[in-house]
Amino acid sequence: MTEILQLVIYGLVLGSIISLGAIGVSLIFGILRFAHFAHGDLMTLGAYFALVFYGTLELPMPVAFVVALALTAGVAVLLDKLLYRQLRRSSPVILLIASVGVALMVRSVIQMVWGTSNVVYDQGITMPYVVWGLRIKPDWLVILGGVAVLVTAVHIFLQHTTMGKAMRATADNMDLARISGIDTERVVMWTWILGAALAAAAGIFLGMDTRLHPVMGWRMLLPVFAAAILGGIGRPYGAIVGGLIIGFAQEFSTLVLPPSYKTAVAFAIMVIMLVVRPTGLFRGRS
Repeated sequence: MTEILQLVIYGLVLGSIISLGAIGVSLIFGILRFAHFAHGDLMTLGAYFALVFYGTLELPMPVAFVVALALTAGVAVLLDKLLYRQLRRSSPVILLIASVGVALMVRSVIQMVWGTSNVVYDQGITMPYVVWGLRIKPDWLVILGGVAVLVTAVHIFLQHTTMGKAMRATADNMDLARISGIDTERVVMWTWILGAALAAAAGIFLGMDTRLHPVMGWRMLLPVFAAAILGGIGRPYGAIVGGLIIGFAQEFSTLVLPPSYKTAVAFAIMVIMLVVRPTGLFRGRS
């Protein structure tokens, strides 16, 4: 029983991180109608931005966290203005291919600036809390608390702000939103800001839980997309549920499979969902 409960904790932490990334993917797809394959590398970029301000400049982690989110959002907006905006009227396949190129570019810049070695935010060993035989790392409490705050903030933004309502209207029908007087270009900008900030937060939390590496976000891309598809692509709330399911499934799979097969489990769930229910649990967009 202790082993099962320990896996529940692992799954909750991993699922929370995946959920943040999946919310961003769902928001971008819901409004811009394309799968953003550079999302994982934005996660990595946000994690390394935090490393600069926390590890190098020695700012408090909360300050480094906020600055990293802002910088990553700025990079995403810049990429949209320089590249994606020019291709927005093209086929979604063209945008998808462009995002793959952006992913390679961002990853290469990270490797050139920070190198290819593993790094961590804090040196040394942090002793976990032991509660009823369960080991709980202090960083996990920070991660779960941070995810809860960010998910609540996203909910309030989408449901109770003018821009949030405009984003939901644009996701339903961009042309109708435009002729209704909604500034869709501003909506697109805020979509990139919100999606990239959530990606950066997911990357920082992943770095806190494990370590930083230039391909850390790329390796998380499949579980993130699996979560978004499972919950219903284009449905931010479904992405939360999908992320938790993928997180639990990956951790519990270690009872019967080697840990190296975790990503394969996410892939299998994604394929099954696409075959059985392509619109996802919450009937997302096709």
